[in-house]
Amino acid sequence: MEVIRDQASCPRPAGGCVVTIGAYDGVHLGHRALIDEVKQRATHLGSATAVVTFDRHPATVVRPDSAPLVLTDLDQKLELLDSTGIDYALVLTFDDRRAREPAEAFVTGVLVDCLAARAVVVGHDFHFGHNRRGNVQMLTSMGSEYGFDVLGLTLLAQGREPVSSTRIRRLLADGEVEEAALLLGRPHEVRGRVVAGDGRARDWQFPTANIDVAPDVCLPADGIYAGWYQRPDRTVLAAAISLGTRPTFYERAERSLLEAHLLDFAEDLYGEPARVRFVRRLRREEKFGSEGELVEQIRRDVEETRRVLAR
Repeated sequence: MEVIRDQASCPRPAGGCVVTIGAYDGVHLGHRALIDEVKQRATHLGSATAVVTFDRHPATVVRPDSAPLVLTDLDQKLELLDSTGIDYALVLTFDDRRAREPAEAFVTGVLVDCLAARAVVVGHDFHFGHNRRGNVQMLTSMGSEYGFDVLGLTLLAQGREPVSSTRIRRLLADGEVEEAALLLGRPHEVRGRVVAGDGRARDWQFPTANIDVAPDVCLPADGIYAGWYQRPDRTVLAAAISLGTRPTFYERAERSLLEAHLLDFAEDLYGEPARVRFVRRLRREEKFGSEGELVEQIRRDVEETRRVLAR
């Protein structure tokens, strides 16, 4: 997949593009259903495929006070899009200027002049442009003028609700990481860098990697999880994961701390980038009456992690 970050470098392939547009946060199964339709139409038309997405979630600009936490940072989103087999990902800077851009200008500048769109595939409720004035009806009208077809798809549903980033965030907020994984098509993953901690867990013979995750990334509910830790060399290790404010030792904490105890592993991890995947929530975070009680519970959590990940 070719990543285009500057419209001056637009490809305008001879056979045009079949295009889909959106934040694509999470690149979940609903997104993948749209991309599958893009690829099918491109094969029929002899065209290339393209995703138009943004360098940040548009809500961080248009409604920053209520912007959602993201399921994937930009690098992870692009990796996931690459895995779908798309030819091009056009990453647009979403700033105040872009937020004020009329929908018509977006169509002519991005879809027509940049990507030579022959077809556009979006969700049936898709909106874009200043004040969200653009929609499927407008796209269809402009497509008639500029020579591209438009398909507004009903969103993929699982159970009684559509698969959506909002629904996945809600599941994560409840600690339902297994259900979230069914909608994502993979375990929820967060990324960060290993930083120094207080060393307490090492003294208990359960050393942890303390992972500094960006504050705009969506973490699951506080609790203890079984999951996986991936190192930069792609080695994947079983991990008992603690996410929380450590109430046994602290009355208050500014934010939850993510710690991963890697099973049967004792190397130094400080400073390395880490990827943590949540497989199952084992229990809620608890306040214990003593260090001894907490250490005994950690021992049980580690054994439960082994059982869960061995399945």
